[in-house]
Amino acid sequence: MDYTGDVTVGGPAQTRELASLTLTKVAVGPYDNNAYLLGCRQTGELLLVDAAAEPERLVELLAGRPLATVVTTHRHSDHWQALGEVVAQTGARTLAHADDADAIPVRTDVRLSHGDTVAVGSVELEVIHLRGHTPGSVALRHRDPGGTDHLITGDALFPGGVGKTTRETFPQLFADVRERVFDVMADDTWFYPGHGADSTLGAERPHLDEWRARGW
Repeated sequence: MDYTGDVTVGGPAQTRELASLTLTKVAVGPYDNNAYLLGCRQTGELLLVDAAAEPERLVELLAGRPLATVVTTHRHSDHWQALGEVVAQTGARTLAHADDADAIPVRTDVRLSHGDTVAVGSVELEVIHLRGHTPGSVALRHRDPGGTDHLITGDALFPGGVGKTTRETFPQLFADVRERVFDVMADDTWFYPGHGADSTLGAERPHLDEWRARGW
């Protein structure tokens, strides 16, 4: 597999070929955000996760193909700076969790809840609400027919810990990540965060107790 998940702003995107999806990862903007373009291999339909910055770069990834959907993982502005321009150029519908939608200054067409599914052509992604980084942060789970789960986590989970929280919100985020991710998904689950490198749940699982003890 040539895909490593190591991308840099200004550098090339990387594409991973899964059984039913293609997943293209690109780094954009001054905060080194990751954006992910998912494509259904059966229908060709495309979904973008986090139109973070550099709208011209994100539209270039489409290679002239129509974009059906943009999911914003959470309300923080570094994850939607290009959203208005991408939607204006593509006509894509916008999705975000109901608890964050009003803080995103581009209209949200579909307000998500925990347990919803989002379609990419014939593929369904499961919405996992991970509260704490923001009230409406979501992850998207793809159950690959090949057997490995793939999880796009926004800023809720990174290699080395959960996303930035306050002392008051850390317990909620840690509990959600543990109960809704680590307790129900296998070690070979590959996750794709909102910034930086990817990891697997197996690589991170031995450190859960130390994350809880340090409080971040």
